[in-house]
This record gives sequence, C-alpha cells and structure tokens, in this order.
Amino acid sequence: MNDIIARFQLDRPGFQLDVDLVLPGRGVTALFGTSGSGKTSLLRCIAGLERALNGLLSVSGEVWQDKSIWLAPHRRPMGYVFQEASLFAHLSVMGNLQYGIKRAKSDQPVNFEHIVGLLGIEHLLQRQPQKLSGGERQRVAIARALLIHPKILLMDEPLAALDAQRKQDIFPYLERLRDELAIPILYVSHDHHEVARLADHLVVLEAGRVISNSPLTVAMAQPDQRFQRDEDIGSVLDGQVSEIDRRWHLARLDFPDGGLWMRDHGLPVGKKVRLLILARDVSLARHPPEQSSIQNSLQGRITAILDDTHPGLALVQVSVGASLLLARLTRRAAATLNLQIGDNVWVQVKSVALI
Repeated sequence: MNDIIARFQLDRPGFQLDVDLVLPGRGVTALFGTSGSGKTSLLRCIAGLERALNGLLSVSGEVWQDKSIWLAPHRRPMGYVFQEASLFAHLSVMGNLQYGIKRAKSDQPVNFEHIVGLLGIEHLLQRQPQKLSGGERQRVAIARALLIHPKILLMDEPLAALDAQRKQDIFPYLERLRDELAIPILYVSHDHHEVARLADHLVVLEAGRVISNSPLTVAMAQPDQRFQRDEDIGSVLDGQVSEIDRRWHLARLDFPDGGLWMRDHGLPVGKKVRLLILARDVSLARHPPEQSSIQNSLQGRITAILDDTHPGLALVQVSVGASLLLARLTRRAAATLNLQIGDNVWVQVKSVALI
C-alpha cells in the first residue's frame, strides 16, 4: 500500500488541528487554505516537528507514528523544503548537495546526475549560494532534499519568497518533479494558480479541519468549492495534444472522453497539457448547436445545479464521460431551458487556456 495515512489532533492556544486523511502515494498533493488554516501545522506533524498526541502516520506502509511508535524527525526518510532555501553559505552548491547525500536514509545509490539534471543546476555546482538567484537557491535546496533519498518530499510554500518572474522560471522544474518522481510530494500553498498548475490532488483546510480531499480535476469542478475565487471559477482537465491543424493554426487537445480545439501554441503531438476552462466560457444547449461561432461542442449530463455568488446566476456541473465541467448561467437561462439534474445537454466551450 503506497498511500499516506495521516491522523492528527493538535491543540494550541486559539487553534486546534483535527485531520484524518488518506493521500496518494505519488504525485503532488496540495495543502491549501488561508493563513492559519493549519497547512504548515499538518506538514510539521508529518515531519515530526510537532508531536500530535494519539496521532497515526503511515508512509508507503511504513509506520512513523502510532500509539507505540515515534520516529524523531532525523529518523524519518523525508525531504523538507522551506520558504527560504537555507543553504549553507560557507559551502558551494556541490558542498550543499554532498551534505544531503551524507544524510541519505537508504543504502540504495543516489542518482546524482538525474536529480541535478531534473532541476537544471549542472552549471551551478561550483558557485557559492550568495551568487545564486532566489529561484536557483530554491532549486538547489530541492535537489539537496531529494539527495537524502526520501520516501516523501514536504514543501512549505517554496515559491513564497520569489517574485513573479522567478516563479515562472521554476515552474517547469517543479512540473518535472511531479511527472518523474516516484514519491509523493506534499505542497503547501495559498496561491490558486500554483495549485491549479502543479497539483494532482487537493486538500483544502479551514480552521484546522479538512473541508475537501479529492483529485484536483474533481475538486475544481465542484460548484461549492471554496478553493476557487469567484472571478476565475472553472474546471481543470489533464490531456494531451492529439492533432495540429496547420491551415487554421489550431491544436486539438484530448482529455478523458472528450477533445477540444484551441489556438496552436507550438506544442508537439503527444505533449501532455493541463487545461483551464472557466465557467463563464461554457454555455449549455438542449439541441446540437448549428451554425455557431463556438467550435467546441460536447455531449454531457447535468450532475449538479447550485446557487452562484449572485442571486441571478447559477453554477451547473456537467459530466462529459469521466470529466467534469462547470457552466455559469443566468437563472433565467436555466429556467428557460428547464435544466434539471440528470438532463442530457450540449456543452459549448468558448475558450480554453493552457495552465
């Protein structure tokens, strides 16, 4: 069993953490919430930096904490990346990485070249930390954490100290880690864009409690999801480029049980992509659309209808096979079409964005 089981109760003045979670054993799980929701407290419990009474922690079938077992932080095979890189200033990049290798909790050989290549730091090995940019320091810190040979990687808002451009620079490296590492990554963030771009799974915390725990694509398509902000509520789909129409400069992106055309961004056929479809860019029809400027039409079934933030609007969740989309409609339009849960409809998608 490769899942992570985490059950913790932690009492602090003015705050109580009470969680019972089963999380995927691979990919990025985002811990999301506002300041004070318990994200970092949960991460520190997993790391053993907070000792929650009556806790249970199992990582890939190995118990790190229960009623009779308590592994101290230095005995837990984990990598921890903080907001600040915290590199040793007196050591070169290579020296910092060698420190990580010395702390490895496994007898298995570490693939140094692979990890250094994943994070694109080959050319930085002889530099001192003070001569690195913020993004470069954080990539070195991540590499050092991975060279410990961890069974889990914990990341506490690793991009919080970076400006917008540095964040954009480091995103591709984090996506590589997500796609290529065989260990779970727990990623604390309060940034919607970070989570939508990087996460496979989403845990939303509020006042120390879990209010949502599901795959990101499912969580994003929930009409009552507090993760999303009103103006950019929408659905996320994972797919890949399946066809290029060079005449019209379009690319077809296939996702489970469907496909959409969008502007060609020069990505090759077979490239995996993540799509964002805003609810305001989705409309519904009772019959197949004819002679419409909207070129993307899909057949779906209504699975939920909920109030929106304005009394004149409704959010409609539609399943297209295994994929979920959200549509933002006026209440008048929903009533005119007499939309009901279980109805079959045509879904028109006006615009698609790559994350």
